[in-house]
Amino acid sequence: MGRQEPFEVDPRRYEVSRRRFLRNFTAAAAAVPFLGGLTEILTERGAAAQSYRDESHPLFAKHPAYKFTFVNHVTTNSFFTPTQYGAADAAAILGIPTPQWTGSVTSVVSQMVTAFNQAVAANVAGIATTLIDPVAFNSPVNNALTKGIPVIAYNADEPGNNRLAYIGQNNLTAGAAAAERIVKVVPKGGLVGMVIATPGSGNIQPRIDGALPIFRKAGLQTAVVAGGALQSGENAAVDAWYTGHKNVKFLYSVDSGDSIAVATVIQKYNLQGKVGGSGWDVGVPVLQGVQSGNLVFTIDQQAYLQGFIPTIQLFLYQISAGLMKPANTDTGLGFVTKTNVAPYMTHPTRYEGSTSAETAYKPPSTISF
Repeated sequence: MGRQEPFEVDPRRYEVSRRRFLRNFTAAAAAVPFLGGLTEILTERGAAAQSYRDESHPLFAKHPAYKFTFVNHVTTNSFFTPTQYGAADAAAILGIPTPQWTGSVTSVVSQMVTAFNQAVAANVAGIATTLIDPVAFNSPVNNALTKGIPVIAYNADEPGNNRLAYIGQNNLTAGAAAAERIVKVVPKGGLVGMVIATPGSGNIQPRIDGALPIFRKAGLQTAVVAGGALQSGENAAVDAWYTGHKNVKFLYSVDSGDSIAVATVIQKYNLQGKVGGSGWDVGVPVLQGVQSGNLVFTIDQQAYLQGFIPTIQLFLYQISAGLMKPANTDTGLGFVTKTNVAPYMTHPTRYEGSTSAETAYKPPSTISF
């Protein structure tokens, strides 16, 4: 006899057979305890069977392969790696193409507007964009809305824009919260260097605007340190500024690349205990800065959600005939310090951008409050 090959029932055939069996079996099961118990077992197996599905059995009704576009201001910046993962993962769940990722490499607004207008001309099903300029995107967004293309802002918002919703951190509030921590460790009259990649940019300038009133109230001196839009130049810019301002007491960074630069300068000049430093976002180099003590804290704004949620909301808008309107979503303000940085370092995930692999970890046994 030939070798016996294992046989596996097609999950779809199993589910149909299971339901037919249960339908014919229920009446008898009610009268016989043993059969009732068997029904419970079969029902549990059936619930598990729901996860056995393929592309031909989506979670939603049959729908077009909606094409969405994300317009970004620094397309190659590592901060947005988890944002891209979030958009891709949401698209995979929904059964649509991965959204296009386009815009500018160096925060050039005109390049972003061109990319936005190209998406409108292509009649995409939805656009998510970072509104880093107070007026430049107003007409393009209005044009998209007039053509029936929903627009969501993520990561950076402008109150005068007619986008349907904003998905991201409240940058003004976050800046104030960071400043409240900093004034506790800087003496009155001390100098705080406020390190920012591109001063005036709508996604990061509010973090300085929110902090300034707190610094002034505490009697601190402040100075803006422009790091530049490219991560490769930020180390040199922060280093140069420090060497000319060695009286600085704290380096307050409001973006990921400059956070790395601040940690690098503090390490290079052995400034721990002399000059404080803080970061923004949770890329691995920034977390290493916190773990080593070169950064007092960094801030987690959950970049993954800034890709995942816009994709979900644009999809729901489309599939519901516009009845599921996009809703503002604050992606959070979490302080990461030396006392709670360990889980970030020991659990690489797509959600933090520390790995491209799909991972599943156990949640914490307790939740702090």
